[in-house]
Amino acid sequence: MAKRTAKIERTTKETQIELDLNLDGSGQYEIDTGAGFFDHMLCHVARHGLFDLMIKARGDLHVDAHHTVEDVAICLGQAIEKALGDKKGIVRFGSAIVPMEDSLAQVAIDLCGRASCVYNVRYCSGKVGNFDVELVREFMRALSNNAQMNLHINVPYGSNNHHIAEAIFKAIGRALAEAVRIDDRIKDIPSTKGIL
Repeated sequence: MAKRTAKIERTTKETQIELDLNLDGSGQYEIDTGAGFFDHMLCHVARHGLFDLMIKARGDLHVDAHHTVEDVAICLGQAIEKALGDKKGIVRFGSAIVPMEDSLAQVAIDLCGRASCVYNVRYCSGKVGNFDVELVREFMRALSNNAQMNLHINVPYGSNNHHIAEAIFKAIGRALAEAVRIDDRIKDIPSTKGIL
């Protein structure tokens, strides 16, 4: 089987990002975006998705974390799309329900080649530490757009912002792990169209 890896570099006037992804890794990660809470969330995607993920990002955090979060999501989405190649043999769909103490996250993914992000989440306040929780939605939207996937996220309840966000990122990892998995019974593209 060909290696399912991707390296993405992105440089703008707002951010400089290097990202390496191995879809068939073991959950190893080295992540440094300059935004501690964001790093913590990205580690969960790698660990629970069993991806090897390296991210080095520098952004205009003196403004806020928006550009860094969005551009990392762009790079990660592009890396997923690139590493999947022609998508032959993948399961394509993935879902996960992940509890985190008081919170529950439900995530469903379709690696269909079409972007759509549905995000039904309510937080208790606007921040986790100094991280704006609205950036979680921005991350997911950019991830969906650049990975060309349907991404549905529902959090029916939760009373702690950290727990809500952590449950979401863990569920993203688990759902992606399922969706990108190769199934030997699938000999071609998993679609009646013959293309994704």
